Amino acid sequence: MRLARIAHPGGVAFASVEGEGDDAQVLEIAEHPFGNPNFTGKRWPLADVRLLAPILPTKVIAVGRNYAKHAAEFGNEVPSDPMLFIKPSTTVIGPNVAIKRPSGVGRVDFEGELAVVIGQPVKNVPAARAASAVLGYTVANDVSARDLQKSDGQWGRAKGFDTFCPLGPWIETSVDPGDLALKAEVDGELKQDGRTSDLVHKVPELVEFVSRVMTLLPGDIILTGTPEGVGPIEAGQQVSITIEGIGTLTNPVQDA
Repeated sequence: MRLARIAHPGGVAFASVEGEGDDAQVLEIAEHPFGNPNFTGKRWPLADVRLLAPILPTKVIAVGRNYAKHAAEFGNEVPSDPMLFIKPSTTVIGPNVAIKRPSGVGRVDFEGELAVVIGQPVKNVPAARAASAVLGYTVANDVSARDLQKSDGQWGRAKGFDTFCPLGPWIETSVDPGDLALKAEVDGELKQDGRTSDLVHKVPELVEFVSRVMTLLPGDIILTGTPEGVGPIEAGQQVSITIEGIGTLTNPVQDA
C-alpha cells in the first residue's frame, strides 16, 4: 500500500494511492494510517490533490556515515556503531516544496536517503522483530549546511534548518528495503547511484539500536544514511531522489 498525506478540496487527510499515471486515484483514510486504516469512501484523482509530507514525525533520527564510500569521500572512517543525530520536526517538508538555503551558510548539499517510518510505539525492540515496528518506507533528502557541519563539530545546526528534510512522495508499506536502487539527480544530471544493500548498518539493526536509546513513536523517521556522490545545490536548481519500489521526491531550491 502507498500511504500519502494530501491536501484535497475539503482539507487535509491521509490517503491510499491506487493506480498509476493518469489513472491514479487517492482514497481518503479516516483518522490515521496506522494499524488497519478505515476508509471514508471519498476519492479523488491524484492529479486533483496536492501531496504533502507523508507523515509529521515527533522526531527524525538520522544515521551518519552509513555507506562506506560516502564516508571515504569526506575522508572519514565508518563508525563501529551507528552514528546518530537528530533533525527537528520543523525540517520536514513535502514534495515540490522549496528547500530554502539560509543566508550566510556557504555550501548546502543534498543527500538522498531511504527513510524508515515507524508504525507503533517501541522501545528495546530486537532486530529480529524490527519489521513489526515499521509502517513502511519513504524517500528523504538529508539537506546539510556543509561548512557549518565542519566548523561546529557536531551536526545539529548544519542539519537542522527549516526545510532541510524533504520527505515523500508517499510511504510504501510493502517494499523490502534490503536491496533497492537509490538515485539522486540535480537538474536531471545523475549525482548519486547507489543501493541500499551497501548500508553498513542494515534497517533491522538500526531500528534495534535507535530503540535502545529512545522510545520510537508512530510516524517517527529513521534516515538510514546516504551513498557517495553528494554535492552542493544552488537557488534555481531542482533535486530529484528516486528509490526503487517507492517513488521519486522532487524539490526546487531557493534562497531564504
